[in-house]
Amino acid sequence: MKKHLLFIFSSIGHAYIHMFTAFYFVIVLSLEQEWQLPYHELIKLWTPGALLVGLGALPAGWLSDHWSRTGMLVIFFLGMGLSAVAAAFAPDPMTLVLALAGIGLFAAIYHPVGIPLVISTSAKSPGKALAINGVFGSLGAALAGLISGYLLDLGGRQLAFLLPGLLAVVTGLVMLFSIGTGPFKAKPKVQKSTTTAAARRSWLWSFVTLLFCMFLGGLIYHSTQGVLPKVFSVRLGGKNGIDVSTVGNYVALVYVIAAAFQFVGGILADRFILRNVYRASYLLQIPLLLLAANSQGFMLVIVACVMVSVAIAALPAENIMLSKLAPDQHHGVAFAAKFVLSFGVAPIAVLMISQVNALTGGFVWVFWMLAAAAMLVLLAAGRLPATQK
Repeated sequence: MKKHLLFIFSSIGHAYIHMFTAFYFVIVLSLEQEWQLPYHELIKLWTPGALLVGLGALPAGWLSDHWSRTGMLVIFFLGMGLSAVAAAFAPDPMTLVLALAGIGLFAAIYHPVGIPLVISTSAKSPGKALAINGVFGSLGAALAGLISGYLLDLGGRQLAFLLPGLLAVVTGLVMLFSIGTGPFKAKPKVQKSTTTAAARRSWLWSFVTLLFCMFLGGLIYHSTQGVLPKVFSVRLGGKNGIDVSTVGNYVALVYVIAAAFQFVGGILADRFILRNVYRASYLLQIPLLLLAANSQGFMLVIVACVMVSVAIAALPAENIMLSKLAPDQHHGVAFAAKFVLSFGVAPIAVLMISQVNALTGGFVWVFWMLAAAAMLVLLAAGRLPATQK
C-alpha cells in the first residue's frame, strides 16, 4: 500500500513541477498590463528560478540518497507551494524574482528524487510506470496554461499564483501525515566491473554524447514552452490578438495532445532500436520548427501540437538509453546530471527569447535557432550505441 501511495504522490509531483515551472509564461502576459513593463523585461524575472531548477538537482539527489527520498518529496511540495504563495503577494519585480527563485529551487528536488522513487516502487513494470508518470508531467504543462488563464481572468496574478501554491502545500501535508519522511531507497546490486579500458572509454563517450543531446533537447523544450503563449497571443485572433484565457486553452491543448505521445514513444522504444527512435524524433522536429517560425492562425496551433508531441515522444527512449548507459549504482547521479542539463538550460532559453524579442520584435529567429539545435542532436545521436533496446 505504501508503494502505491508513493507512486501516486510521485506522479502528482511530476504534474506539479511542470505546472509550476511553466505557469509564469502565461501569468507574465497579465503582468505587462499590471506593471506596465515590456515583455522582454518581465520574462527575464524567471531566469534565476529557471537556473536553480537545474543547479539544485545534484544536491537534491545527494540529500535524497543520504537522508530520505520521501522526506525530500514532502519538502518539494511544501517549499514550492509556499514560494508560489509569496509570488502572489509580491509588490514589485524585485520581490517577485525572489519568490520565483524559490519556486525554482524547490522544483529542483523533483526529478532526481521522484523518478528513482517511481522506479523503486515499480520493480515489475518500470517502463509502464515511467510512461504513466510522464503523462502526468505533460498534463502538468498543459494545466499550466489552462489553469493560469482561467485564474487570471477570475482574480488576476494573485489568484493564479495563490491557488496552485496552496494546493501544493496541502498535498505536501497530506503526504507527510499519510506516509511520513522515512527513507525509501532502492538498493541495487553492485557487481564488480570486468570491462576493459577501451570499453570504459566507449561507454564514457556514449554517455557524454547523450548528455550533449539532452542539453540541446532541454533547450528546445524550454524555449518552446516559454515562447508559445506569447506567439499564440500575437499571431492568433487578428490584429488585437486574443485574451489570456484563450491563450491558456491553446497551450493546454498542445500539451494534452503531447501527453498521449508518451505512450506512443514508449511503444516505439520497446519495439525498435532506441537510437533510431530518438533520432527520428529530432529529424521530424527540424521541419516543424521551421514551419512554426512563420505560421499564423490555427495552422500555428496544429504545427505546435505536432511539434511538441514529436519532441515528447523522444523522452522514453532517452530515459531508457540513460538507464542502460549508467551503472545501476550510479543511476541517481546520472539522472541528476540529466536534469541539471535539461533544466539548467532553461535560463538560456529565457534569455534567448527575451533577446530575440528585444532585437527583432518577434520570434522567428527563436524557432530557426531551435531547428539548428535539433539538427545538432540528430547528428550527435548517430554516435550513440545502436544495439540498446
